Amino acid sequence: MSERSEWVVRAIHLLEADANRTSDTHLHVFPLPAEWGIDLYLKDESVHPTGSLKHRLARSLILYGLVNGEVGPETVLVEASSGSTAVSEAYFARMLGLRFVTVVPRTTSQEKIELIEFYGGECHYVDEPMEVYAEAERIAEGCCGHYLNQFAYAERATDWRGNNNIAESVFSQMSLERHPIPTWIVVSAGTGGTSATFGRYVRYRCHDTRVAVVDPEGSVFYDAWRLGDRSVVTGERSRIEGIGRPRVEPSFVPSVIDEMLQVPDAASIAAIRLLRQKTQHWAGGSTGTNLVGAFQLIARMLEAGETGSVVTLICDGGARYAHTYYDDAWVQAQGMDLAPWTARMERFLADGVWE
Repeated sequence: MSERSEWVVRAIHLLEADANRTSDTHLHVFPLPAEWGIDLYLKDESVHPTGSLKHRLARSLILYGLVNGEVGPETVLVEASSGSTAVSEAYFARMLGLRFVTVVPRTTSQEKIELIEFYGGECHYVDEPMEVYAEAERIAEGCCGHYLNQFAYAERATDWRGNNNIAESVFSQMSLERHPIPTWIVVSAGTGGTSATFGRYVRYRCHDTRVAVVDPEGSVFYDAWRLGDRSVVTGERSRIEGIGRPRVEPSFVPSVIDEMLQVPDAASIAAIRLLRQKTQHWAGGSTGTNLVGAFQLIARMLEAGETGSVVTLICDGGARYAHTYYDDAWVQAQGMDLAPWTARMERFLADGVWE
């Protein structure tokens, strides 16, 4: 075995050991009135070592590069990211002793930048979100590096059949609950990899579960799904970091999605503040988008006289957004009024009706 092959074997063992330590995250219950007969669960991905759902993706992307022969002991890893994926990739790059460079929008939260740099990653900034792709490709070519390209490879780097992926983990943890097969799985889309994993898994296992994807304002996924047109683009920016894109990413698989909902940013931010008040869980904005979608689907179930369970995700922790989503001055500067959304959600939790 060559020296490079021996290094690759050691690298794979290190990544697999991390998976063995961290594969199962907590499944929390969100309090709903018992008489509804509906249970809401939150899969808490913020407890991963790098604090987000992207820990799974980063490990899978680097493993994908290793087994394809594209990552070796001298390879520079390069990514385009809105922050959380880069945090996790920097963690794994340091574990393997590799240099890591990420291209991020200049609007990325300072907390995420500090985490990337804490793990030894280097940040390269662009002013417009659409610029991240070409810039990451340019940097990778210039240093003979490997562009991890989460937006292209997220749906194929993850084994949707099982192997401790997030879908298998959810269904395993739900097995002893009163409604063990969820009626709905609710996720948001950044790359589209998570919705693809859940959508394929429930079909492969023949579960009677529907997959809903929630999309923030300023993102194209909802319109692309509604119109059946992958060519849709937008010049708007999503203020909910980690989800929502200006273009339809290659990893987004519309055919495995049963429903899509569009969620205003003010609703997402009001929802994470409500979550913290009701459960003490401190989460990022994408979790709020998920929660608003889950509330709407539960309201539909109640109206139809259905019982069952709904599962969604805590994508990352709220500490990364202390100076944005949890800062009243920042929210006001964005022109958002959270009060009407907070009142709507409080009414929903009281009477089960989503206005």
